[in-house]
Amino acid sequence: MNVPSVLLWGFVATVVLTTVLSAARALGLSRMSIPYLLGTMFTADHDRAEFFGFLVHMTLGWLFALLYVAAFESWGFANVWLGAGIGVVHAFAVLLVAITWLPAFHPRMASERRGPELTRALEPPGFLALNYGRRTPVVTVLAHLLYGAILGGFYRFA
Repeated sequence: MNVPSVLLWGFVATVVLTTVLSAARALGLSRMSIPYLLGTMFTADHDRAEFFGFLVHMTLGWLFALLYVAAFESWGFANVWLGAGIGVVHAFAVLLVAITWLPAFHPRMASERRGPELTRALEPPGFLALNYGRRTPVVTVLAHLLYGAILGGFYRFA
């Protein structure tokens, strides 16, 4: 495994993914902010939540880059299409599993069965994160597709 390549392209891919998701939010295509959702798991302060969430998201981006590269290494090749394909699978895992389970362990998020309270004021994402906008799943898949394409296209074997 080429660790410098993983660190560099994992960072770049995560920045692109985060930028696409943030731009979609700014353009009104989605109301979902992954850094905010992650950060509010640690603090109720909005500004600190964004900062801590960004750090957590960047760390997770690097960890997932290691998984992508492990797949590339085991298959003996990497390219844009393979990375993009893994990215789509990753996006659906996020939308169908991770984001759906978020209310179960997020201390400040309401659930589908239990509405908002003073301590649980965040809206639950719902199926495919559709509670954050109809275009949220499309933007999420596109962002993860780009993440994987960057990793697959630029990762260099040692």
